[in-house]
Amino acid sequence: MVAIPLAVFAALCNALTTIFQRLGVESAPDPRLRGLKLLGHVLRRPIWYVGFAAMIGSFLFQATALGFGSLSVVQPLMVTELVFLVVILRVWFGSPLGWREAIATVLTVAGLAGFLAMSNTGGGTTFPTTSGWVIVTAVCFAAIAICVVCTRLRSRSSRSWRSAWFGAAAAISFSLSAAFTKATTILFSNGFWQIFEHWEPYAIVVAGLAGLVLTQDAFHAGPITASQATLTIVDPIVSVVIGVGLFGDDLRGGLGALAFDASALLVMCVGLFVLTQSPLIAGSAAEEHLGRSRIAHTQRKVREVSRTGR
Repeated sequence: MVAIPLAVFAALCNALTTIFQRLGVESAPDPRLRGLKLLGHVLRRPIWYVGFAAMIGSFLFQATALGFGSLSVVQPLMVTELVFLVVILRVWFGSPLGWREAIATVLTVAGLAGFLAMSNTGGGTTFPTTSGWVIVTAVCFAAIAICVVCTRLRSRSSRSWRSAWFGAAAAISFSLSAAFTKATTILFSNGFWQIFEHWEPYAIVVAGLAGLVLTQDAFHAGPITASQATLTIVDPIVSVVIGVGLFGDDLRGGLGALAFDASALLVMCVGLFVLTQSPLIAGSAAEEHLGRSRIAHTQRKVREVSRTGR
């Protein structure tokens, strides 16, 4: 299926986006910055634009993959970005690949392969009804709002908590954006001009921008381990639910098949969670690099203040 390699390429671009956007937000002077104010800061960082270019590449690959495959196939494949992220960070920072990463990678790939082998039986071409869209968008918006509220339930010192909830909110936004993209590909198959006569293509921009802003909040709020865990785990689960309920994605019937699907997704999520805790993502090499950047930034500020006498 051509959708599979396209989705894998999209996942690789996502991994590059994560790295470059993380470097784009790490120099923000005020840890309380978030939302559009934080986005305004990163827009002045050239490295962030490299990440943005990778994000555009990811969207193009993902949209093409959704044109050939179902939401329940493409979105779970996007979790392989975490495998790419570990490999890139290992090469970039020179950290050794340990048993944790090897086992987690095997669990992630095995769980994903098991789910796709059991559930990929076709479907996913049903165009959603208006009532279906109303229900899905309302539930997603409510879930995003709950996630944002949860970031306020603990003190600001609980950075992992805040980062994880912002990551979950971003994941839901991206799942909704993927659903709008899938609908647009169905419209496109019926004729190019069809896409301009419906609201779904424009909704891609809204949901994607919301996910972009929430992702910056997640990266800035706390350690990348927390945000990356929820970003990569929540997205495929929400997408599978939307795919089955809204687009008619087929999952093989029977209690045994559904139990196998759930078990495979659980194995995949366990592998993803272990990968997010990898020292290659949150460990000394990357954190030391970011820490040196922050220290250098602070030292420059101190020197500027000393010279001006203020």
